[in-house]
Amino acid sequence: MISMIRWVAWGVAGAAVLLIVSQPVSVQAQLSLATAVVFAMTGFWLFGRGPWVRQVLLALGSLVVLRYVYWRTTQTLPPITEPIDFIPGVILYAAEMYCFAILCISMLINVDPLRRAPLERLTDDALPTVDVFVPSYNEDDYILATTIAAALSMDYPAHKLKVWLCDDGGTDQKCNDKDPEKAAAARLRRATLQKLCADLGAHYHTRAKNEHAKAGNMNACLKDSDGDLIVVFDADHAPFRAFLRETVGHFLKDEKLFLVQTPHVFLNPDPIEKNLKTFDRMPSENEMFYSITQRGLDKWDGSFFCGSAAVLRRKALEQTGGFSGITITEDCETAFELHATGWHSAYVDKPLIAGLQPETFTSFIGQRSRWCQGMFQIMILKNPVLKQGLSFIQRIAYLSSMTFWFFPIPRLVFMLAPLLYIFFDIKLFVANVEETIAYTLMYLVVNVMIQNYMYGRVRWPWVSELYEYVQGVFLAKAIVSVIAQPRKPTFNVTAKGLTLDEDHLSELAWPFFVIYGLLAAGGVTAILRYFFEPGVNNLMLVVSLWNTFNMILAGVALGAVAERKQPDRHPRLGVERKGFLLFAGQRVPVDVQDVSAGGLAIVAREDLEADLGLRQDCEARLEVVPIGVRSEGCTLPLVLRRANTQKGVHRYAFEFPDLDPQAYFALADLMYGDSEAIPRFLATRRAHKDIFRGTMQFVRWGLFEPLRSFAYLGRELAAKGLLGAEMMAKVAATSPASAPEAVAAAGG
Repeated sequence: MISMIRWVAWGVAGAAVLLIVSQPVSVQAQLSLATAVVFAMTGFWLFGRGPWVRQVLLALGSLVVLRYVYWRTTQTLPPITEPIDFIPGVILYAAEMYCFAILCISMLINVDPLRRAPLERLTDDALPTVDVFVPSYNEDDYILATTIAAALSMDYPAHKLKVWLCDDGGTDQKCNDKDPEKAAAARLRRATLQKLCADLGAHYHTRAKNEHAKAGNMNACLKDSDGDLIVVFDADHAPFRAFLRETVGHFLKDEKLFLVQTPHVFLNPDPIEKNLKTFDRMPSENEMFYSITQRGLDKWDGSFFCGSAAVLRRKALEQTGGFSGITITEDCETAFELHATGWHSAYVDKPLIAGLQPETFTSFIGQRSRWCQGMFQIMILKNPVLKQGLSFIQRIAYLSSMTFWFFPIPRLVFMLAPLLYIFFDIKLFVANVEETIAYTLMYLVVNVMIQNYMYGRVRWPWVSELYEYVQGVFLAKAIVSVIAQPRKPTFNVTAKGLTLDEDHLSELAWPFFVIYGLLAAGGVTAILRYFFEPGVNNLMLVVSLWNTFNMILAGVALGAVAERKQPDRHPRLGVERKGFLLFAGQRVPVDVQDVSAGGLAIVAREDLEADLGLRQDCEARLEVVPIGVRSEGCTLPLVLRRANTQKGVHRYAFEFPDLDPQAYFALADLMYGDSEAIPRFLATRRAHKDIFRGTMQFVRWGLFEPLRSFAYLGRELAAKGLLGAEMMAKVAATSPASAPEAVAAAGG
């Protein structure tokens, strides 16, 4: 009965909205209505209180959005009798309707994101047994040692916890490779990692053949392990001490729970953050997904496995044959299959791991291409619309996560569409300037307001457009290839832990220069046509503004592919820990400020150079005040690299020499013992960025970043002998003497 009443209410509300949306009104009335809605949304935003404000604000914005969609559909398409206008016009219309659909789904999914209450601490006797899988392929020993030590140091009964290094780089297949050098390298890797695991107290596991990539690797270990729960950490995703205490209890509350997923948080910037210098002040691109979307999906029992930082129930995995490996995104595919068999998932929105992101733009695109192709594989091979066992909202949730990856096509359409009118006078939609302002401009304003209201704390204005554009240039090809051959894509490991010794352009930068040049030519052409060509009206100015925005976006993208040097391969984490520096027979209390896999920085109350004779390259040891049991009595070897004193504060930067296995436990305790370290860092960059300030920041990037990228281009052409000294001097004169500093100052 209640369900029937709900559906009747939805039907009545839908009919009322349709009636309002389809009412014919004058352009002036539409502009007045939209303006009133914008003011009302602003009022609710600034002065409204309570959970109902979110629904009211989104409902008001939806009215303007739907009015625009109705007008766009019924009055703006070019006549079919003019195919030169009609075909591009329909393509642009389809791109807009895709964005409208994604907006609607995002509002539905995220209208009331779920926030789960913290768990009560369980007694050790009540806890299930846990197997931790660390899948590995070609990672460095120090990365694996740090992750394994952190996993073994988690707050959990030792007799109920096993850590497995699932090594796919030392399989029988690789050890017997036809290439003697490759075979020798694989055998050496296997022996080295076997010893590492033995020294740390972990279990080494490999298999005969490298089949089905990461899913096959974990399934092989699944057969040889017996824990009630399976925890998966990527090789470069080290857990904080509280990880299991914050997650395992959910499985005891729900016998049909198959997954608890936690956020992925990274110690290093992705290449776009690095090149724009935003890592310390702007939320990362993935925070919107992990802080809002996954919580929104969780409300509808649709949060899914993200490949790492997750706990899964063995019984559920065994029911569906283990981790699914038909596609190259085994994580989402596994969750998809288990949701369809009636199992539930949960999402805990607390950062409990710290990982590494791709450092270069090339590796970033490689990673995103795999994600894109894998999601399309699932959609084509296991269509959520047809999948038995999923609820209606789960179908919508999975469909939204998969169709999201269509964004490269609309993004490129929006980037290039105004050029068709500017260069060839192709009219992609039929409207005058007044209608464009009343409908299109007001729709864009409301759309941006909705996005900023929902995501402004974790996503600055226009940053989504930037990420979509820089990916879209390359992912469009990936989409076409997977649609043509959905079973062809193969799993490729993302390269991480790289160093960049010089500023340079990414090898993938050239398309962005071409597009920027086209847009610049379009801007000049639009101005010339408007002022000197008879019959060109004010619509050319509107299209020119659209092209100008695209040029700003393309300018920021040029900065994103101009790679800044990054000589330090070890990203640091700010911590607040006590310790003792052991040097020259003294035990001096110190505060540890930050730490990485390569070294740390401490602050001392006394001048260690004057009092103890501590000098550069001197060796010392750090005794950490432990949080966990495993690090008791462990010390870290140090070598002093830098020292400075400012305002009476003595700061020292140390580097780690080669660490022994026990020292890795001290490092894990120091770096991952305090589970609040990452939340503290995230809080420093999660201030809401309003539309005006965000837009001004984006415009500054769009103006300054091309100068830096063209300076890089000039240097590279000069190095190849393709640019003369005179031209090089001109390039240098038109770009800031120190482009990175100029851009940073402009963006401050």
